[in-house]
Order: sequence, then C-alpha cells, then structure tokens
Amino acid sequence: MSHKQIKWIMFIIVAIGNFIAMLDSTTVNLALYPMSVDLNVSMGEIQWVMIAYMLVLTVFLPFFGKLGDIFPKNKLYSAGFLLFGLGAFLNSTAETYILLIIYRCIEALGASVMLSNAQAVIAGTFYGKRRGKALGLNGCIVALGGISGPALGGILIHLFDWHAVFYPCIPVAFAGAYFAYRLLPGKTRTDIKNFKFDYKGFLYFTVSLFALLLAISEGHVWGWNSLRIILLGIITLIFGALFYIRDHKITYPLINFSMFKITTFTYGNLAVMTSYMAMYTNSILLPFFLQEIQGYNPLVTGLLILPYSLTLTVCAPISGRLSGIYGSRYLTLAGASVYCISLLLFTLFGKDCAMWQIVLASGIMGIGNGLFQSPSNNAIMTSVDKSELGIASGILALSRNLGNILGVAVTITLFETFRTIFIENKQIYKTAFYHSYKTTMCFGILFGLICLLFANIAYKNNTDTV
Repeated sequence: MSHKQIKWIMFIIVAIGNFIAMLDSTTVNLALYPMSVDLNVSMGEIQWVMIAYMLVLTVFLPFFGKLGDIFPKNKLYSAGFLLFGLGAFLNSTAETYILLIIYRCIEALGASVMLSNAQAVIAGTFYGKRRGKALGLNGCIVALGGISGPALGGILIHLFDWHAVFYPCIPVAFAGAYFAYRLLPGKTRTDIKNFKFDYKGFLYFTVSLFALLLAISEGHVWGWNSLRIILLGIITLIFGALFYIRDHKITYPLINFSMFKITTFTYGNLAVMTSYMAMYTNSILLPFFLQEIQGYNPLVTGLLILPYSLTLTVCAPISGRLSGIYGSRYLTLAGASVYCISLLLFTLFGKDCAMWQIVLASGIMGIGNGLFQSPSNNAIMTSVDKSELGIASGILALSRNLGNILGVAVTITLFETFRTIFIENKQIYKTAFYHSYKTTMCFGILFGLICLLFANIAYKNNTDTV
C-alpha cells in the first residue's frame, strides 16, 4: 500500500468519526418527542438529552485537544470511538430518563475526543492543496451525516422505537476503534513519563466554561435577569480569572495563550464562531416558519431545507482545494458575503413565498458555508506549529460549538422578545411570528457582517498557497 493510500485511509477513519457524531445528533433530534412520551417527561426536560450532550462535548474539547498533542493519535482516537460506541449501546437500552442523560454524557465524551482531534489528524497528515482538499471533504462528509440523519431516524423510529436511532452508530464506532488503533499514527511527541498536566487549571476551565454554556443554553428559559443566570455569570468570571492567572504562572499550561498572538488563529476562530451564529439564526427558525406560517408538513419542510446540505456538499471540497492553491482570504470573504445575501433573501420573502424561493435561499446559504468553512479551517490549522495542532483543533471545534450554542440562544431570545412585542401591539399570531422572524434575520445579517470583518482581519495576508 502506497504512502498516499495510507494517508487517505487515515482520513476516512477520522471522517467516519465526524460522520457518526453528526448522524447521531440529527437522528436524536427527531427522536425527542417519542422519547418524552415513552419516558413520561415534558418537552422542556427532554431537551436536556441534547443540552447535556452538547455541554459535555464542548467543555472537554480543549482538554482532549491538549491530550492529542501528547498521546498517540491511534490510542486516543480509538478510545473516542469506544466511548462513543459504548454510549450509543447504553442509550439503546436506556429505560429511564436519568439513565438516558448519563449515557448521553458518556457518548458525548467519545464525540469530544474525535471532534477535538479530527482537524489535527488531517492537518498533520496532508500539506498544501491536499490539506485544503481533505478539510473540504471532511466538511462534505459531516454535511452528509446531517442530511441522512433525519431520514434514517424517521425510518428506524417507524419500524422499531426511539431506541433504534442509536443502533447504526454502534457497529461503526467499534469498527472505527479497531481501525483507528491499527492505522492512525502511534508515535508520541512528548515523553509521557515526564508528562505534566495542569489538573487544577483544567478544573477551573471546566467549571467556568460549563457555567457559561449552561447560562447561554438556558438564559431564554430561566430569564436573563434571573438569580440562576447571575450566579452562573459570577462563577464564569471567577473561575475564568483563576484559570487565566494559573495558566500564565505554570510552565505546562492547558492552553498556550501565546497562540492567540497569531492574528490568523485568533480572528479566524472568531470568524468561525460568528459564521455559525449567522447560519443558526435561520437554521433554528426556518423549520418553524415553514410549518407554522407556510403550513408545510415535516416531509416537505425537510425537502425544502435539503438544498442547503446539497450545495454545501458540492462546494466544501472544491473551496478547500482552492484554498490550498490560492489561499483562504477571498474564499472566506466570498462565503461570509453569501451568508448575508441568503439571509437578506429570507427577510424579503412574503408570508406566501413560493417553494422555489425557499429552495434558492437555502441553496445559497449552503454555498456560503461551503465557501467559508474549509478555507477558514485550513488557514487556522496552518497558522500554528505542528506541535500544537491538537490544542488548535480543540479550540477550533470549541469555536464552532460556541457559535452553535450562541446562535441558538441569541436567536430564540430575540425571536421570543420580538414576538411578544408584536403580539402586545395586537397583531395576530401569524403576523407577529412573521415580523419577528424577519427582524431576527436582520440580526443574522449583522452576525454575517461581523464574520466578514473578522475574516478580513484574519486572512488578509493569506492569499498565497498555504
């Protein structure tokens, strides 16, 4: 087997880990309602099946990214597959709400291992235009997981019950663990015997980030001025300050803050975060708009949103390859601009807009994402030393997840606020919903413009081959 073939086999292993993580997320979303009925809990409570998963996954991303710079990639990635597979298996047997939450946290730990090291494995395996192509293909495979999840979940729930949505990931995860152990790099860059880890700093970081994410996730439910949110804010600040101070005092910090002196790395991560905030502004509300205002059933709604994933799937590998040849600046600027154009189109549609208009705007959004994400990831991962690819990958994944969570929280808060205002002005429900939707999309455009600004700063010198 040639060296080139081995590289692409390694890529496939990593991409499969990302694929099943996305597949699991989208199939579980579809299963929340039957879960709540079967387990006799409210829809508010069953949301913690997703919230707990996202919180655990996000909090541990920098930690596992740091471990990826120290321990062999084959053992670490194999452990991620095993944890994910174990969690999926346990979820498929869960008979109580509490057990389901616990098992989802185990699954999230495995997903965190894989997602935090995926970009590092790819960036450490490929160089130049092949790195951009590989990162683009990785984004394409993640999109395919998102496309196939709802359809597969619907079939499994129809034929069996909600437990079945976890079945497909179990054999794939255990097979992935075997091949990851056999084929991924097994060398360490650090003498493990002399390895030092800042456990106290990690505790500070975990408590601070968990409090922040919990406040962001539940602020719109508990109220942003509630005592719980205020206490979480205080905890975030105290433990965040303790972590920052400690990380600057010791010689083996969890996060090397000197990385943030790199303009491409710092502003690139901010651009990635705001890009996801812009996308999620529409992604969260569009299904409700199509069903509540347009009156489409779930199947038609899914088909109308599908063009987003299809255009993303086509554009991501192309833009990734081009970024390896021409650099990332113009591609990322074009991607952020296309975000804004697609969101502007959604604000211009009337209450009775045609299907083709929704398909067009969704497809344009996918093109924007495909143009932006792969070149951005390529530039960010190329900007750091090879010895720090793991922690850089973890921070990049953290930026994406923060963008997701912030996008959901900000969107829901803005939408509910505007809808309340419009209803108080004695507008009927559908009219209030429609105007709230359009107003919230304007904030999505604002996030897109901020992303455009960050991308211009981050990649202004990235116009040559990387």
